[in-house]
Amino acid sequence: MSTATVIPNAPDLSAEDYIVMGLSTCFVREDGDTKAVLVAEPVPSAYLEAVLKGVPTSYQSLHGVTLAEVLPNGKPSLFPAAPSEAQLCSDFANRAVAAARTYRSRPAAKDLLPLGTVRTDINYSTAKKRLLNAEHKVTAEDNVKQHEYTHQVL
Repeated sequence: MSTATVIPNAPDLSAEDYIVMGLSTCFVREDGDTKAVLVAEPVPSAYLEAVLKGVPTSYQSLHGVTLAEVLPNGKPSLFPAAPSEAQLCSDFANRAVAAARTYRSRPAAKDLLPLGTVRTDINYSTAKKRLLNAEHKVTAEDNVKQHEYTHQVL
């Protein structure tokens, strides 16, 4: 096994380390209209286990790959089976490294989706839309109303 590092700031990982990549349907709001986009993102081992138990998810498919496939020479890249219209998630490299470490600490999770395989038999749902460019505006209505005696010693 080669010990060549994929990312300079992650010397504990090698190019052969396992990772699961998910193709997720997310949404962006442009000019008042909501548009679907396909996003490739790393899936941590705990979430993989939940998805395979039937939790509704925005993932269309899950792919078992190596870090070398998604971070060749330390640069983020789509894995070979990903469609060309897919885009990488934000902070991709750091999320890929973090996800790879979850599979290193839980090797049994690798057996759920062996290297080189694809799972599409998951509970795909966009009922709860993942909006990528959402802005939360805080208003006075967000304040929690408290009883007038909350901070008084009675």
